[in-house]
Amino acid sequence: MATVAVTLLLLPLLTSALPFQQREFWDFGKDIDVKDLLMTMMKDQEEGSAFDELPQPEQPTCPFGCICNLKVVQCSDLGLSYVPYEIPSDTLLLDLQCNMITEIREGDFKGLTNLYALVLRSNQISRVHPRAFLPLKRLQKLYISHNHLTSIPRNLPASLVELRIHDNQIRKVAAGTFSSLGNMHVIEMGRNPLQNSGFEPGAFTGLRLNYLRISEAKLTGIPKDLPENLHELHLDQNEIQAIELEDLSQYKQLQRLGLGFNRIRHIEDGALSYLPNLRELHLDNNRLSRVPSGLPDMKYLQVIYLHYNNITNVGVNDFCPMGFGMKRVFYNGISLFGNPINYWEVQPPTFRCVSERMAVQFGNHKK
Repeated sequence: MATVAVTLLLLPLLTSALPFQQREFWDFGKDIDVKDLLMTMMKDQEEGSAFDELPQPEQPTCPFGCICNLKVVQCSDLGLSYVPYEIPSDTLLLDLQCNMITEIREGDFKGLTNLYALVLRSNQISRVHPRAFLPLKRLQKLYISHNHLTSIPRNLPASLVELRIHDNQIRKVAAGTFSSLGNMHVIEMGRNPLQNSGFEPGAFTGLRLNYLRISEAKLTGIPKDLPENLHELHLDQNEIQAIELEDLSQYKQLQRLGLGFNRIRHIEDGALSYLPNLRELHLDNNRLSRVPSGLPDMKYLQVIYLHYNNITNVGVNDFCPMGFGMKRVFYNGISLFGNPINYWEVQPPTFRCVSERMAVQFGNHKK
């Protein structure tokens, strides 16, 4: 009878649905949509984001082939080999994506002191002149992904808030690279051939980031001395094999940690205790043989991805504390499918701190 009861209790958990998805967090892993960027820019203007009103030119200009409207200049997909001339001085958004630009020259952005966003993604840029970005005193968003850069451009504007530089050929981040960028909140630098040795000591000095992504690189461990105030850290699709005790000790404000698609076999006991505010943890597609220790003590953890590991057993106290007073919020997503777990052996109280039974996903294990 006991076996039948357990089976009946867990039947609603068996599902082939995709993993639970949190929607309250940012997702900068996707490429920028210019329409979304335009809406963000307009919102920032409405909130008084310090754009100066420049005198209107007597004869409005627009680069040949581009579309200029409402301080937005769109020059994408034109086969351009260089930044065009005659860009209006009052431009706030300059879209140059999907061209054949190979170099950013010193005077390319001369006079564009009010530029808010610059989109250079999907070109062939391999060189940026050290003084190219100096005129851009109010630039907040720079998108230069999908190019051929081998280093972070020098003298980035101090006003910069968001930098997307993923999918380049960057192998090294020198000390002091971001030292003057105290306003930066977001850096997306995944899909670069970065190893742990590529980050010099002091590489992130001066930053107070909220979001950092270094996915699809060649990291074998969590990099040292990342910005301490991070809310989101994404290191998916690397070659990380273990999480040691001190690896996460600096990041007490972290709310979302992505470590999926690595080679993690071992998480040292106590390593997760340094993350008291963590809401979401991705450990899917690794090589874990057991549920990491310390989860019951994480008061705010709501979602954990453990699918496609080598977990064979789930203990009654692996997720939930012994008493109900310790955990502040209940889980609303636990994914365990793709593990060699006999669901009928899992005791009913195992998921006593889950908001609803459908939030736990076992699915079927396939060898």
